[in-house]
Amino acid sequence: MAIVELDRIRKVYDTKVAVEGLSLSIEPGTMFGLLGPNGSGKSSSIRMMIGITRPDSGTVRLFGQPFHREALKRIGYLPEERGLYKKMQVLDQLVFLGQLHGLSPSVAEQRAKAWCERMQIADAMEKKTEELSKGMQQKIQFIAALLHEPDLIIMDEPFSGLDPVNATLLMDTLVDQRKQGKAILFSTHRMDQVEKLCDSIAIIYKGRLVLEGNMREIKSRYPANRVHVHFEGDASFLAHPGVAEAKNYAGLAELILTEPAAAQSILAHAIAKGTSITRFEVMEPTLEEIFIEMVGENVDA
Repeated sequence: MAIVELDRIRKVYDTKVAVEGLSLSIEPGTMFGLLGPNGSGKSSSIRMMIGITRPDSGTVRLFGQPFHREALKRIGYLPEERGLYKKMQVLDQLVFLGQLHGLSPSVAEQRAKAWCERMQIADAMEKKTEELSKGMQQKIQFIAALLHEPDLIIMDEPFSGLDPVNATLLMDTLVDQRKQGKAILFSTHRMDQVEKLCDSIAIIYKGRLVLEGNMREIKSRYPANRVHVHFEGDASFLAHPGVAEAKNYAGLAELILTEPAAAQSILAHAIAKGTSITRFEVMEPTLEEIFIEMVGENVDA
């Protein structure tokens, strides 16, 4: 049974169509990436999913049932905008937010302390929110979204304001939640993180779905016509006729080939030129490249 099912949902604000006919589903134990440029309808879709707004048409089903507010007890939501009380101490705030999700004060406090230890902010529990960095505040909201042990976790730009170490900490936590069978939806501009974490993705542009499906299956549609080359010496091999496009970053070249079969010829040509090759890796396009291509096609259309 799908945790989330959106069936042709549509939302219009005044004369602006925010979401047009969006359909997707999210299964238990999966991580789903909702992608799109600013203003594409990602946040509008999430708001309809959790009842902040209602679709003008189409249906939303959660946990196999038409949307009803009781389902929100099983959902953890981290919004893009911070919604913390600046003058409130961290621990008091987490206990309060846990109670809003139906936890007793004692259970909320116990879980909040455990999560603060896990997220490496135990020293901040007695501090006011306004005294903390943006990254620390983001981790507080992250904890608040997980405190009541939801079955569906929705994260809108979860890595905002985080350095690489803390972003990795959150990513590892999300992976652990997925292993526990939780369904996770997150929206982010960080394509590298989506590619690393997500089982499935949906790309929307101007409110419309332009690409959706399993990550591995989507990437298999594209030829392995990218090459990363680490080299020293003669760079003239980059002008080989099998190279459609080349970017040379001082010893690291990124190539797009005219066809995947050209890779061996280019490597042989470089060696014949006396170029020292320390790495020659044939790759599929990255999710970021697929994203740019899909959005670009729809801009042109």
